[in-house]
Amino acid sequence: MIDVHQFPCLNDNYGFLVHDRDSGETAAIDTPDGDKYLDEAERLGWTITAIWNTHWHPDHAGGNLRIKETTGCRVFGPAGEAEKIPGIDAPLQGGDGVQLGDWSVKVLDVPGHTLGHIAYHIPDARMAFVGDALFALGCGRVFEGNPKMMWTSLSRLKSLPPETVIYCAHEYTAANAKFALSVDPENLALRAYADEVTAKRQRGDWTVPTTIARELDANPFLRADDPAMQSAMGHPGDPVATFAEIRSRKDNF
Repeated sequence: MIDVHQFPCLNDNYGFLVHDRDSGETAAIDTPDGDKYLDEAERLGWTITAIWNTHWHPDHAGGNLRIKETTGCRVFGPAGEAEKIPGIDAPLQGGDGVQLGDWSVKVLDVPGHTLGHIAYHIPDARMAFVGDALFALGCGRVFEGNPKMMWTSLSRLKSLPPETVIYCAHEYTAANAKFALSVDPENLALRAYADEVTAKRQRGDWTVPTTIARELDANPFLRADDPAMQSAMGHPGDPVATFAEIRSRKDNF
């Protein structure tokens, strides 16, 4: 079995430790806070054997060297950003694979937020670690890429099996829900999801992880190919322009 241990880091990041019980191997998904990761692993009796970076931003790779120096783990990260990934040992790109014990992990290219952003999909465990490419009810800002690139990346994630559990890197869902309702107010699935998010946050509960199925129904960024959303955004028949319009509105919301 695979165990996923989730914990808060920094201001609004989540840390993830992915542990294979059979082999004892443990992967750190990104490293917002190296000391926090080491403390959590020690508390669980796990040893970090690998770091899987999704992209170069310091709140995702800033703890690499601290963890590597302590554990001797291997650092995996995007080949397109290798020069920015501290301590990288194994540059990866879409189509590559890594292992966690006997579990096969597929690397997906999902650029847009950054030019080399990757995600890690474990098909047999029905889970994916997507960094800042996709959020619950949102997606990452397009800092380095362009709308076409980001829409292509989101389309790649959209094609994952609906039951895939999506571990995204930040607790942004309440703010995302407010925006989503502003562009898709009649979406009943979204309204129900937003009510659930409000209740969870009032209790202090997390809204991550999510699933592809939930996001397909309610996340406006994944619905840029829906004719109703295209018409509402003023770009019938054009998913890229529709996505760009939604992203622009979110950036200025």
